[in-house]
Amino acid sequence: MILCVMNRNLFFIFFFLLVSLSQAQVENNTNSVQFQVEDKDTPSSSGLELPARKLPSLSIPVEERNPNNNRSLGEGETPALDITKTDGLLDNKTNNAPKAFTKDKEPTEEFNRDMNFGNIKTGAKFVSVQYRDHEYVDGDLIRVYVNGDIVQSSIYLDSSFSGFTLTLEKGINKIEFEALNQGSSGPNTAELHVYDDKGLIVSAKEWNLLTGRRAIITVIKE
Repeated sequence: MILCVMNRNLFFIFFFLLVSLSQAQVENNTNSVQFQVEDKDTPSSSGLELPARKLPSLSIPVEERNPNNNRSLGEGETPALDITKTDGLLDNKTNNAPKAFTKDKEPTEEFNRDMNFGNIKTGAKFVSVQYRDHEYVDGDLIRVYVNGDIVQSSIYLDSSFSGFTLTLEKGINKIEFEALNQGSSGPNTAELHVYDDKGLIVSAKEWNLLTGRRAIITVIKE
């Protein structure tokens, strides 16, 4: 009887020890395992839309292009002929290099007079008037008149041709070149070329003027 009681007590002790060990192991395992909650509301990176990037254009819009730089005088549309961006020489035979290192003539009294280059008769709509210092480039300045009106107040004569396009009026078109100075040597010197609307040279002249004197050429539109 006593033995049965002892065995039963041992059984209960063993059972309680076994239950205690099981609970301790479960608690240890629970403390070592960590779960990270995944946020299902976070949007995917693939859903991000970037603004479209505008690539630069190599073409220039029409409104931003430089306007026509051709100089013209008179009414009507700007003539198609443009020789002001070059030496203005359409005939190679007349394309002589300017004598940039040749001294001007002495400013004698013979140059103290106006020079009249005569009349040009043409049916052209316009003429291109070109001029340069064909002697020693020494700072010569001129003023240009058309039919008594100043169209260019002060022009520096360089070794290359420059000038303007004149739309002709019916009848007389009087062009005058006034010497504003004589540069650093000699008289005011220049070479003058006039072209019609077909690019043909219709007059080629030279002047030597003292200050205040004028070279005059008249274009008559028929």
